[in-house]
Amino acid sequence: MEVEVSVTERLRFDDGSPVRAASAVVRLGEGRLVVSDDATHAAWFRPGAESMRVRLLPPVEGHEVFEEESGTKHLKPDLETACRVEVDGEEAVLLMGSGSSPRRMRWCLLRMRDGVPEVMSTDMDGLYADVARALDVDPDDLNLEGACIVGRSLRWFHRGLPSAGLLSGSVDLDLDAALAAAAGQHGADLPVESARSYDLGSVDGVGLAITDVVALADGDLLACAAAEDSPNPRDDGEVTATALARIRDGEVVDVVPLPDHDGRVLKVEGLMVLDADETGATLYAVSDVDDPDAASWAATLHVRL
Repeated sequence: MEVEVSVTERLRFDDGSPVRAASAVVRLGEGRLVVSDDATHAAWFRPGAESMRVRLLPPVEGHEVFEEESGTKHLKPDLETACRVEVDGEEAVLLMGSGSSPRRMRWCLLRMRDGVPEVMSTDMDGLYADVARALDVDPDDLNLEGACIVGRSLRWFHRGLPSAGLLSGSVDLDLDAALAAAAGQHGADLPVESARSYDLGSVDGVGLAITDVVALADGDLLACAAAEDSPNPRDDGEVTATALARIRDGEVVDVVPLPDHDGRVLKVEGLMVLDADETGATLYAVSDVDDPDAASWAATLHVRL
């Protein structure tokens, strides 16, 4: 693969306030929904319309945003994953917490009602425990950051912590059962299947770990990854490099570095396919800058396959 970066921009609402800690991006209607991992709302950008704050969860102990400096980081719902799905023949978005603490084990199902997003949330702590067992990781080390549709399965990706010897991994959930659970049908059987791990290598001794994944029409997956020297799944560390990986039939077949932007590493945490064919793909990427006062970066990635 070869990757070029273009059209970089800071993400801001129309009032100038920053879209913080972008962790996922997904198509919604004619626009893009950008999800922040340290807020209870997302940002919806649509052509010819004002940006819109979309509430995903109620305030947590009175807080809408969360950061280390205010002592509220431990409260954040940490929605790290957004996946476009279909419910009753209509578009929807499934949003999923990382599972890296008990407060981060909720799913949100966003559906459109008369052109307006409507969201319901469901506590999924039992499923997170099942995923940790399937991946053979301690629940305290679980950190689920991406998902994509593979056939009729929802493939859910665990970032891992390569610096501690914990590789990235994934499990498969039956898509229909997962959507039923997200809709609050707690009696739905939701087995965790096909656990596997991924070795993406390392940069300067820091292992690359998966931060999001998208599926291509030919069945291959593209995963963004970061080499972040973190002590655990909850605390940020120095990001020394990022990369894009191609995964085929559950195996990593190619890993290429992502170019820096203005001399800084783009910590890409969310991917969305804009266009793709057998020769390449154009991806929209959002990047967390690990600064609660700064607007997240967005960029276009041109990938030659």
